[in-house]
Amino acid sequence: MRPILLKGHERSITCVVYNRDGDLIFTAAKDGRPTLWLSEDGTRVGTYEVHNGAVWHLDVSWDSKLLVSGSADMHAKIWDVESGVELTTFEHTGSVRSCTFDESGRRILVHCDAFGGLDQNRPPLVSIYENEPMFGDVTSWRRAAQFQLPHPEAGEVKCGLVRWMPLGKQILCAFEDGALKIMDSMSFSIVHEIAAHGNKIQCLSFNAHQTFLLSASTDMTCKMWDLETWDCVKTYKSDRPLNACVFSPTKEHVLVGGGQDAMSVTTTSGKQGKFDTEFFYSAYQEVFGKVKGHFGPINALAIDPQGKSFCSGAEDGYIRLHHFDADYLAMKDPVPEDDLAAE
Repeated sequence: MRPILLKGHERSITCVVYNRDGDLIFTAAKDGRPTLWLSEDGTRVGTYEVHNGAVWHLDVSWDSKLLVSGSADMHAKIWDVESGVELTTFEHTGSVRSCTFDESGRRILVHCDAFGGLDQNRPPLVSIYENEPMFGDVTSWRRAAQFQLPHPEAGEVKCGLVRWMPLGKQILCAFEDGALKIMDSMSFSIVHEIAAHGNKIQCLSFNAHQTFLLSASTDMTCKMWDLETWDCVKTYKSDRPLNACVFSPTKEHVLVGGGQDAMSVTTTSGKQGKFDTEFFYSAYQEVFGKVKGHFGPINALAIDPQGKSFCSGAEDGYIRLHHFDADYLAMKDPVPEDDLAAE
C-alpha cells in the first residue's frame, strides 16, 4: 500500500473522519482549520475558516450536509459541508473537546473543559443542542440540556471524552483514570460504571452495527466491549501507548495506533517511537501486520465505511491515506479448525 500524503495542516493532527458514503474525509488539527478531502485521490476540496484555536474534534451528519467542530477557542461551530459557510456558533466556558451528531443529525453533544479554576465558575460541561425539524432551518438550534462533569480543580477525575451511545438515549463518558461511565441522556444519572483501563482513555470507537465498542488507552491496551452486557470480550495488547482505534467494517480486524509521548519525540527515531498502525485479528487478538510512515505518535485513525481505505493522522502534521491493495481485500482470516483439518 503506497500512501497518499495529505499536506494541508501546519500543526499536529487531532481528528480524522470519513462521511457515511466514504467519499469524503474531514480532518482537524491544532492549526484551527478543519479541512475537507476526497478519499479517492486525496484532493483537497477546501477549508472551513476559521477557528481561533486548536480544533480538537469534529463530526459529520449522516447525510453529509452538516459538519460540527469543537475548538480550544471555546466555540463549537456548525458548517454547511458543501459551501463551507458557518451556519451557527455555540459559545462555551472552556475548550471544546468533543462534539458529535446523533443518528438523526438533529442533536449535537458537546463537551467542554473547565477554565480558570473553581473560583471562575467555569466548570466542565456537557451540552445537548437540538434542531427543530418542523422549521427546516439548519441555522436554528437551541440548547436542550446541560449538566456538569466532575471538576479536576476540586480533586475529581477529569473527563476526557464524551460520545453518544447508539440511539442517543445514553451518553458515554471516558475518564483519565481509565473509567467508563454510561449516563442517561435525559436525567444525567449514572446507569453503569466500569473500571475499563489502568490509565487515560484516548479513543472510543463503535463497530458498524453499534453492538461493540473499542476503547484505547495509554496503558498500552485496546479493549472490546459488548454493549449489551458491558463485558470485556477481547483485549489487544500493544507495546506503545495507544491514542486511536477503529474496527474494520468488512473484515474481522481491529486497527490501533499511538506511540511514544509527543514530548519525547524530538529525541526519538521513528522506529524507536513505534509510530505505526497495528492490525490485529479481532478474534485472536494477534498482530498480523503494521503500516509505517509517520514521524510522530498517531493521534487519529479512520476507516472507509466500505472498507477500501484508511487514514492515519499524527503529531507530525500529516494525514496518510492508504487504499488497501487487492491482496488485503481478498485475504481470508485464518481459522484454527481449518488448520487442524489440513493436518
